[in-house]
Amino acid sequence: MRESGSLCGEIAILEAAPMLSSLLNILWIVLGGLMMALGWWLAGVICAITVVGLPWARSCFVIGRFSLWPFGQKAVNRRELRGRDDLGTGSLGLIGNVLWFLVAGWWLAIGHLTSALACFVTIVGIPFGIQHMKLALIALAPVGMTVVPVRRL
Repeated sequence: MRESGSLCGEIAILEAAPMLSSLLNILWIVLGGLMMALGWWLAGVICAITVVGLPWARSCFVIGRFSLWPFGQKAVNRRELRGRDDLGTGSLGLIGNVLWFLVAGWWLAIGHLTSALACFVTIVGIPFGIQHMKLALIALAPVGMTVVPVRRL
């Protein structure tokens, strides 16, 4: 018995996926991605200037890049990815996330939520609004997260 989809159709979808991700990323930049990436990078620069904020600066730049070009990538917990705790996924990571939330996390989350609401106004913007919602959650607790490419097959 044959499956409903054809192999040629599946191959065409897999070959089109990177192009579709690139197209969505270009639209994303126009629909709020650039402004939020700049917000993340500004937070990273401020963190880097202060000696106390250095542990958060790298995360800001990584998530800022993810915020600029999110399609084709996903943010995952390092504990789930590697199967073990590290400095950012243990109790120090929890303390780091609480401090981050109090200082900058909620500002970035509000920016992503505002952008999400603006995107949800149109049907075309719904995928972008969903991505802003995901980034808002990451903005609340970024310590212990990493960005990885989405695997195809």
